[in-house]
Amino acid sequence: MEEIELYLEDAKDTMEGAIKHLIIELGKIRAGKASPQMLEGLQIEYYGSMTPLQNVATINTPDARTIAIKPFERKIINDIEKAIRNGNLGFSPSNDGEMIRISVPPLNEERRRELVKRAKNEIETAKINIRNIRQDANNSLRKLTKEGVAEDLVKVSEDRVQKLTDGFVSKVEQIFSAKEKEIMEV
Repeated sequence: MEEIELYLEDAKDTMEGAIKHLIIELGKIRAGKASPQMLEGLQIEYYGSMTPLQNVATINTPDARTIAIKPFERKIINDIEKAIRNGNLGFSPSNDGEMIRISVPPLNEERRRELVKRAKNEIETAKINIRNIRQDANNSLRKLTKEGVAEDLVKVSEDRVQKLTDGFVSKVEQIFSAKEKEIMEV
């Protein structure tokens, strides 16, 4: 019984991790307003190793349509600008020698639909991750049958894993609905 509870708790924790990851990934999809999160994941070469942008510069949003990036060292400003251009984010950074400014253009209908598609891809990835977690938990529970645990107990536990999975998939759907509404809002 104790081992079953451990497997169920582990599955729940891992599914919660998948939800947290999904929220981070969806935060990178801009919905019209400038946000430092839009640049998360960008890395630049800094003293020979790839370093996250937020570790080498201050990123803020002076207004709803602008992102300002002030590098800690002036000499890396061109590397940061290059990373933004190569990051395929749809931004055109401007560099004044001390700071990089990005004007976030308003979204047109076509771009909004592309962003919704990107969000759907993230949602599908999250659902797949949650289902894989379910499969791993069920496989672990089935192994307990070979170790002498009653099949009825394992079956009840598999049903609990399925309910857990259904709850998290439902949560993913709610997150998508909110993000889609945010993206399509003009």
